[in-house]
Amino acid sequence: MGEQNLHFSALVGSRICHDLISPIGAINNGMELLSMSGTPPSPEMALISQSVEAANARIRFFRIAYGAPSETQLMGRSEVTQLLRDITRDSRLVLNWLPGEDVTRSEVQLVFLAIQCAEQALPYGGRVDIERQDDLWKLTLEAERLALDPALWDAFEQHAAQTQNSSDAIIPAHVQFALLPMHASAMGRRVQYVQQDGKVILTV
Repeated sequence: MGEQNLHFSALVGSRICHDLISPIGAINNGMELLSMSGTPPSPEMALISQSVEAANARIRFFRIAYGAPSETQLMGRSEVTQLLRDITRDSRLVLNWLPGEDVTRSEVQLVFLAIQCAEQALPYGGRVDIERQDDLWKLTLEAERLALDPALWDAFEQHAAQTQNSSDAIIPAHVQFALLPMHASAMGRRVQYVQQDGKVILTV
């Protein structure tokens, strides 16, 4: 996928997320109106509210991970950490964002795609420490049970995810493994990982 096509796919991602966020916001507003009207709380209402909040968080996350990035717009630590807490609420996954400085949206996109890859390796939960070392990002994955798919992860080192044949073989659930090295290459980076001492260290 060329740089122009990569940008086009990001625009499509932004458009889809933009169109989805409005109806989800409307459902949330409707729930608030019901609570203000005196409707008694119920397990069903609580479940709907939790589902709306989870969907809202996921779409905001996807909008950054798969949408059109900005090299000038900055995101602060509080904004990023709040979003990571929102998408992992009620899950067994902990995402620990360590940088204290503001980061460009394009850099956050790179990390969010890497987080999506990390989630594939942590189906039973775990912890991901996210830190910045010089110009690189380092994600350290820890869990009692890691489940790396070598066909996906080894493609980083082989740059196979950037070839036409491998892109055709990627299924929707694994699209992040194709997009991460593409975005990294556009920024002059490489995606690498090592597995040692029960941990996986992913750098980009």
